[in-house]
Amino acid sequence: MARSFNQVILVGNLARDPELRSTSSGRSVASFAVATNRVWVDQDGEQQEQADFHNIVAWAKLAELADQYLSKGRRVMIVGRLQTRSWEGDDGKKNYKTEIVASEINFLDGPGGDSPAPADEKSSAKKKSSSKEPQIEDLEDDVDLSEIPF
Repeated sequence: MARSFNQVILVGNLARDPELRSTSSGRSVASFAVATNRVWVDQDGEQQEQADFHNIVAWAKLAELADQYLSKGRRVMIVGRLQTRSWEGDDGKKNYKTEIVASEINFLDGPGGDSPAPADEKSSAKKKSSSKEPQIEDLEDDVDLSEIPF
């Protein structure tokens, strides 16, 4: 069987603050959305712009750090993989949700969302106190989809 490849890299702005929850086994999971913009010129020569919103899920320590450092408007680069979950709703219909499971989060601006990070620092000021944010990487282990609380 041939190997396959599933990697996503997004650069955009947080569309909402992370929401941190815990699974029944106590594992942290955060969800948030990142907005990306696409600009093109239509057939009439008019510039068009469209925003896309991407659902992001982060697990364990990565989830806790995302909750601590990220807020709506922050510019980030997310590295992860696409995952589609399915479940049966109360009405008996099968529902699907495609999201990006983050393995790495890089901060591209300051906590106010307006000043770029210095070139020699891959991060910026900590949301609450410290002067330097870590580059957040998840040492992801297998995720049990039944544990996702949202």
